[in-house]
Amino acid sequence: MENDPLFTGTERVVEDVLDEQVREDGIEELNPFAKRQRKKTSMRVINFVDIPPPHSGVVVNDALYKCLVEWEIESKLASITVDNASYNDVVVRTLKDSISCQAILPYGGKLYHVRCCTHILNILVHDGLEEIKDVLYKVRESVKHVIASIARLNIFNEICKQLKGVFPWYKNREPSYNLLPSDEEWKKVEVVCSFLSLLNQATEIISGSEYPTSNLFLPELTNIKEALESQVESDYDFMREMAQRMRVKFDKYWGNCNLLISVAAALDPRNKLKLIEWSFSTLYLEDELVTHTKYVRDTLYEIYLEYVEAHSLNNSQKTAHESDENYSAAVNVGPSNTGKNKIFQKGRKRFDSFIRSGYNTFESIKSEIDVYLEEGVVICDEESDDFDILQWWKANNLKFRILSKMTCDILAIPITSVASKSTFSAGGRVIDSYRVSLRTSTVQMLMCTEDWLRSFHGIKRKQKVIEEFKIIDLP
Repeated sequence: MENDPLFTGTERVVEDVLDEQVREDGIEELNPFAKRQRKKTSMRVINFVDIPPPHSGVVVNDALYKCLVEWEIESKLASITVDNASYNDVVVRTLKDSISCQAILPYGGKLYHVRCCTHILNILVHDGLEEIKDVLYKVRESVKHVIASIARLNIFNEICKQLKGVFPWYKNREPSYNLLPSDEEWKKVEVVCSFLSLLNQATEIISGSEYPTSNLFLPELTNIKEALESQVESDYDFMREMAQRMRVKFDKYWGNCNLLISVAAALDPRNKLKLIEWSFSTLYLEDELVTHTKYVRDTLYEIYLEYVEAHSLNNSQKTAHESDENYSAAVNVGPSNTGKNKIFQKGRKRFDSFIRSGYNTFESIKSEIDVYLEEGVVICDEESDDFDILQWWKANNLKFRILSKMTCDILAIPITSVASKSTFSAGGRVIDSYRVSLRTSTVQMLMCTEDWLRSFHGIKRKQKVIEEFKIIDLP
C-alpha cells in the first residue's frame, strides 16, 4: 500500500444509513468510498460508525466530519452521495460550509451534493403504487401465506402452472386462504409490472460498483420520462392516475438539470453533447432546452479549465525543482554559449509576437476539450454492450492528457448509495437480530473487513437461485 495510497487527489464519499432491527439507541452509518485505481472503479466500506440519537442532520454531520478529519481528506472532498432523507440536506449543507471555509471546493462545488438516483426511483415507484395498494396487499399477503410453512409451499408447487391459474386452485385446497385477487386485479398487476420493469432495468444499470455508472443514466432517464408521458394517456384509469403521480415526483427531483449525470454523459465518447441535445429535447420544454444545454457545456469548460490550471501549476513546480537541481551545470556555460542562448530566446520571442499579432488570421490552438467535442461520436456494434469507457480514455490518454484525468475523476462519482436489490424493497434495510447484539466495534470490524477481503480475493456475493418449476397439467 506504500506505493498506492488510499486517498489521492480529490475524493468521493458515499454516506448511507442502516437501521437496527432490535436496538433503538442508535443507527449505523455506512461510508463506502469510490475511487479510481489503475483505470478501474472500485467501492470500499472504509468505516461503519455507531451514531447515538437524536438522528438529526447535525449529529450525522459531526460523525461524518470526524471521519474525514481522521482520514485527512476534509479539504479534498469533491462530492458526497446521499439519499433523500431530510436530515441529509442539513448534513451536506453544513459539511459544505465547513469545508469551503478551509479550501476551494473542487468543480466550484457544483457536483458536491449528489442525490442517490435509485432512492429517487424508489420514491417514484412507491408513490405510484399507492394507486393499487389494495391489490398489492392481496398479492403480497398471498405470497406470505404460501411460504409461511413448508407444507403450504409443497401444495402450491404441486398445482403451480401459471401465476394467474395457481391461486384459484390453491384456494380450493386451502380453506384458510381468502386473499384471492380477481381477474381485474390480476390485470392491474400485469400492466403495472410491465411498466415498472423499465425502472428496474434502469436501477440494475446504475447500481454497479465495478464500472462507472454516472455516464449511463441519462438515456435511461429519458426512457422513463417518455414512458411516464405515454402512460398518462393510458386506456386504464388507474394507470393514468399512477403515471400522473409519478410524473409530479419525477419533475420535482429531475425537473432541473442534473449536472453530474449530464457532464458524465457528455464525457462518454459514444455520447458527447449529442446525447445531451437528444435527451433534453424530451426532458425539458423547448424554451428550456437551449438554456440547460448551454449550462452543461459551460460547466464542462469550467471544470476543464480548473484541471488545466492545476496541471500548469504542477508543471511549473516541477520545472522549478528541475531548474534548482541543474543550477550548478547552468553557471558553467561559457560567454559564447550564453550569447547564442540570448539570440535564440530573442528569436523565439519574435516568433511568439508574430503569432500573437496574427491571432485572428491564424488558426488558434484548440484545447483538448474542443478537439474531443468536435470529433465524431464513437459508434459501437449494435449487438455489443461491452464498451469499456475507462479503457477508451486510457487508450487516448496521450491525446487527451488533461481531459482523461478529469473524466476519470468525474466517472468515479457514484450516483447511488444502495444496492439494486434494495431499491424497491418493501422493508427497510436493517442489521439483523444476530449482529445487533454484538459490540459496535465488532460490527464495524466485520462490515469493513468482509468488504475488503471479498475484493482482495475476488469473491463476489452469491446470487439467489430461483428454482424453475415444471409446468404441470391440471385436471
